[in-house]
Amino acid sequence: MPNSSVNNDSVNDSSLNDTSVIDSPFGRLKLIAQNNQLEKIELNSPDQLSSSKNQSLQKVEQQLNSYFKTSDFTFELTVLPQGTDFQNRVWNALKSIPVSEVWTYGQLAKKLNTSARAVGNACRNNPTPIIVPCHRIVSATGLGGFAGKTEGILSDIKRQMLRHEGVNIDG
Repeated sequence: MPNSSVNNDSVNDSSLNDTSVIDSPFGRLKLIAQNNQLEKIELNSPDQLSSSKNQSLQKVEQQLNSYFKTSDFTFELTVLPQGTDFQNRVWNALKSIPVSEVWTYGQLAKKLNTSARAVGNACRNNPTPIIVPCHRIVSATGLGGFAGKTEGILSDIKRQMLRHEGVNIDG
């Protein structure tokens, strides 16, 4: 599932696991790294703001901040490989959806020769939202779910991300 690879030879952190918590236009984000690779982004984190000396996490923070300023920013990060082969197919396909576009679960399912429900399950299990833009998948009749929720703060965050990218989804 990695986006473009980054040469980790220049990273001299001794820390194998690290976290930081940053503010974003979408609320607090907890960034988790393992072995100098981004492992997870937790949305709506209740944790206190914190910085990391981990160069990999600092790079994630810098690139996220660039995305917050310019929605068409292209991420170039090393993401920890995880998930099933199928999930990785879905996550890689999500990265091909251009900024300011949304696809339905059904459209992506058709492209991948699978079901909309299977696409939704892969989106629900996406460990690195924003980097892997699962927020660009909507239902045929409205917003659809986000991180396994169909209402509440996570739905609000999905709407905010889409608005940031120039898409307004009502409902």
